[in-house]
Amino acid sequence: MENIALKSVGITKYFHDPVTTQVLNKVSMEVRKGEFVSIVGKSGCGKSTLLYVLSTMDRDYEGELHINGVKVTGLSLNTLARIRNSSIGFVFQFHYLLPDFTSLKNVMIPALRLGKYSPKEIEERAYDKLKLFGVEDQALKKVSKLSGGQQQRVAIARSLINDPAIIMCDEPTGNLDSKNTGIVFDLFQQLSKTYGQTLIVVTHDEDFARRSDRIIEMADGVVKDHGY
Repeated sequence: MENIALKSVGITKYFHDPVTTQVLNKVSMEVRKGEFVSIVGKSGCGKSTLLYVLSTMDRDYEGELHINGVKVTGLSLNTLARIRNSSIGFVFQFHYLLPDFTSLKNVMIPALRLGKYSPKEIEERAYDKLKLFGVEDQALKKVSKLSGGQQQRVAIARSLINDPAIIMCDEPTGNLDSKNTGIVFDLFQQLSKTYGQTLIVVTHDEDFARRSDRIIEMADGVVKDHGY
């Protein structure tokens, strides 16, 4: 278990509106520390739903979820919020940046919320993250003035501000052209290989998935292939 960043055991999930539908069926999987994993499957197969369960944002499921060796199933909302803010970074297809804030301020927000560092230290860390992704020159611009590729790099920098053990991504390149998709992939690979961070990426992009360490294939709410 020491080398396991995330483990699910028998995760089962239902939607109840308008009728009861099973979306996940006894999903059990492991992701090793420092591994770059892609989760693939047709639309509606349950991969994004699974990601939200794995991220602890969705607590309405059966089964167990362990993060860094700790069982998180059944923990309180406040405890899960602390775990998410300190241990999990999120990158989405739609970056969810605050358009009227600067790139720098957007990156700083999760760290200000966590309160582990002083505002000055957080600002320095935010600049470092922006520099890592080659957008430090955009630090003082409102994100509404940035290109789509720049915005997504700012969003990835934001996901790293608290040095999370796990980065979870839902279609992070869905709105990007091939050039920016390549840039994002190279950045993710660097995070995994150089910095030892664990990446779990839901994607429809087959080329992107093939270049990751392992592909987990889903169909009809179950894992069809763990990619080992």
